[in-house]
Amino acid sequence: MKAYVYLVCIGGAWSAQMTIAPEVDRLFWMEDGLAEAARVVDGRQSGRKSREKLRSKAVELRLKGERVEEGLLSEEALPLGDAIRCVELWQGAGAARGEAGKACGPLASLAACVEQARREASGALVGPGGQAAGDASLPARQWARAAAEAGGSSPGSARAAARAREAMAAAAQRAAAALQGRALLRSEAHALLEGAAADIGGALQLAQLLGWLRLTGAVAAGNGRRRRECRCRRCGSGEAHMHRTACAACGRMCAYCSACLTMGRSRECELLVLGMPAPPLPADSIPADLHKWQLSPAQAAATGSALRFIEAPHQSQQSKEFLLWAVTGAGKTEMIFPLVESVLIRGGRALIATPRRDVVIELDPRIRRAFPDARVVTLYGGSEQRWEAGDITLATTHQLMRFYLAFDLVIIDELDAFPYHGDPILHFAADKSRAPHAPKLLLSATPPTELQRRARSGQLPHARVPVRYHRHPLPVPQLIRTPSVAKLLQAKSLPRALLAALNHSLARGAQLFLFVQRISQVEPMAKLLRTVLKQSAVEGTSSQDPLRADKVSRFRKGQIRVLVTTTILERGVTIPRSDVYILDADGRLFDEASLVQMAGRAGRSGDDPNGFVYFCGRERSRSQISAVRHIRGMNRIAGKQGYLIQEGTATRTFWSRLLKR
Repeated sequence: MKAYVYLVCIGGAWSAQMTIAPEVDRLFWMEDGLAEAARVVDGRQSGRKSREKLRSKAVELRLKGERVEEGLLSEEALPLGDAIRCVELWQGAGAARGEAGKACGPLASLAACVEQARREASGALVGPGGQAAGDASLPARQWARAAAEAGGSSPGSARAAARAREAMAAAAQRAAAALQGRALLRSEAHALLEGAAADIGGALQLAQLLGWLRLTGAVAAGNGRRRRECRCRRCGSGEAHMHRTACAACGRMCAYCSACLTMGRSRECELLVLGMPAPPLPADSIPADLHKWQLSPAQAAATGSALRFIEAPHQSQQSKEFLLWAVTGAGKTEMIFPLVESVLIRGGRALIATPRRDVVIELDPRIRRAFPDARVVTLYGGSEQRWEAGDITLATTHQLMRFYLAFDLVIIDELDAFPYHGDPILHFAADKSRAPHAPKLLLSATPPTELQRRARSGQLPHARVPVRYHRHPLPVPQLIRTPSVAKLLQAKSLPRALLAALNHSLARGAQLFLFVQRISQVEPMAKLLRTVLKQSAVEGTSSQDPLRADKVSRFRKGQIRVLVTTTILERGVTIPRSDVYILDADGRLFDEASLVQMAGRAGRSGDDPNGFVYFCGRERSRSQISAVRHIRGMNRIAGKQGYLIQEGTATRTFWSRLLKR
């Protein structure tokens, strides 16, 4: 994409501007056009706060928008990156121009900035035959004359210009409203605004002039000494993720970002549209009703702490994070309902994001049932609600790259899961998506070590939920010694102890999760189990299975009794009566967090709280020992805090033994 650079003289001072629609700048800079546009939009508003806000904007623009004394427009369009850099150079060199600028004139200074921007972008001098934008031969009052010709002197011409400004101002208003809180490439912005304006580019340019959104390059050159190095303004990636190819749009070697390529190509000559942030929520509001959600004592205590946190004012970005550390099956979804309600009551927007698409799909009906009057938008790859705006947004963490300062509450569920854990790009996207005043709530059963350290040291506000909503202890895994999966598949048989446990689980009516480490082992193991268990309702699935969503749905409905899978289903899938088998549990691909998460698939229902978990392997590894210690530790905390229900003498004896360990 290309853009023009121009100069305007207002109140005796020259200012450099960049535009993607020069005709809009001509129309609205001249004759107090910006102030007129603000008045036009002001008259269309309803609601006291909206009118006051836009009236203030109109006054600001009248003060700022004195008559344009002169206007100088470059003769040729520049690659977008060069145009942006040229404006930055002009602004940064204001003090340094001094007498030299007065001697050679503003137009020559602009030409010098254009030349420098090109030189820094290409790494080589433009040849002597090159035509610089803003050639000194351009008439000094070109824009002023163009504006006079466009406006004319007759009443009819004036009325036509006024109607054109009014129509464009209305289109800019619609564009700004639709793009609030968004970070979209040009093609995405056009898709979102399709039908909202006849001239989408003009509407975007006017909205920027009015301060309602910001237009910038998707990939921008750095400042200071390393100006050739680029950074992606959508995902935050630096030079390590930049690749340069010959670009048909700008005609040079143009950098693009490979880190966020799956979300569309972000490159130097591509426009990035940044909408305005969400306004702060009112301080005075009706508090959320914590009692109506029927939470357990442990849930209510943790939710109350989180609710007080999100409703309190915060001074710094760091202080706006809160960790909800809850065991698997604790009912984290139910615990966030009062938090979301608090934001909705105050007129805000809430985001619930998670790394896994499966989890997003499972959350969707639960959120819609809990908030039947709210607009719920669910976003993942291929979602039909891609351009819709809602009161509650459910999204995979990759989708957050398309948002900018949009939400009044950001909830990151399963923050330790792949691919969010350890990916700075997704962390950048999550932080970029929340408004400046918005808190971020972190949910996890197995927080990363650094977060655990910060929580224990008091640096990170948090609440811990050591028990599930049904108040039964977590099932403690048992060890079954078995050969590796590779040897089991080679022998085409299962050890007697493993086979007996599988048959016992089926006999008690449970559905079985059977986890393996490698995708290549899924189908062979499913085939073996069909034979040895004499059970046809055995399926296998993985991240590479195109029928995964259908199989998971059938598993939830009870049509599949045994599901062989990888860690792709270690989270987010709840089966009322289930047992868990983890093969090669001593393998290096299963760490403490993944073992705890997989074990958490059992015992989640109040009707079957004592499901069985089996670690199957040749030996007990450090990860297995840590996972068992983690589970027993949570059970111990829950017992000490009185959260567990009493189930007679056997339970009391069990706890007396456990607490002595």
